[in-house]
Amino acid sequence: MVAPVEISLARSGHASLKVEVVSGKSAVTSAYASSPLKLLTPRSRGRSVWSYASSFGGGLVAGDQTRLGLHLGPGACAFVGTQASTKIYRNPALLPSGHTTHAVIKSGASLVFAPDPLQAFAGSTYTQRQEFHLASDASLVLVDWFTSGRVARGERWEFNHFASRNEVFVAGERIFLDSLRLDPADGPLDSAHRTGRFNCLGMVLVTGPAFRQGAAELLEDVSRQPVARRAPLVCSASPVGSGALLRIAGEQSETVGREIHRHLSFLSAQLGDDPWARKW
Repeated sequence: MVAPVEISLARSGHASLKVEVVSGKSAVTSAYASSPLKLLTPRSRGRSVWSYASSFGGGLVAGDQTRLGLHLGPGACAFVGTQASTKIYRNPALLPSGHTTHAVIKSGASLVFAPDPLQAFAGSTYTQRQEFHLASDASLVLVDWFTSGRVARGERWEFNHFASRNEVFVAGERIFLDSLRLDPADGPLDSAHRTGRFNCLGMVLVTGPAFRQGAAELLEDVSRQPVARRAPLVCSASPVGSGALLRIAGEQSETVGREIHRHLSFLSAQLGDDPWARKW
């Protein structure tokens, strides 16, 4: 088993959110963030807690190392997203820059972790590591997606380094590992056998008893979709334990976002509303 990542609140760029069941409802019992990170909680109590992470400047500059710690007590439910896409700014000095998430989800609790996409600018460097530790009957929806950069400015896959690693543990056993590394030192990132014509890549993991029906519907829906040559959006899905894994590649990030939200429409019932309906 990989040792849990410890989240210290003594340094800048660290944040922590704790959600517990209080008088029959999920409620924020502790929240902390230090600059440049911010935590916004427009729904701090109810059927589910909604919280959005943000940062001054809208992203990470050279040398930024941000960390987010999440703790959901027994039976609690929370949606955690971001206020907007996270920009990874130029880093000509190649200073370490990245983010760490460490989440603990106790018995019967449910976490929907669905940030907006990462947008790595030309010349940027970014490394992300995220760990989710679930009790045997806890549930998780994990969304991780990123774009090719500022396509409207002519940037496509021009960052210096990008790496993302997601691990999910259930009752101490790792059930899921997804590790990605993109570096132009290994060859052109936009070559036909790497990112090709696509400008956005996404991954969605749905697991746990609270989301079992949604996972089954996702698998069924993707299995019915036809495969068209040079389609602007390509999806694949596979079972992971009692859940499902969805992978998406799209020529436009907006199309990928709509597809992700379509497959996660079942969450409105658990969360009490659609967290994306009035975001923008």
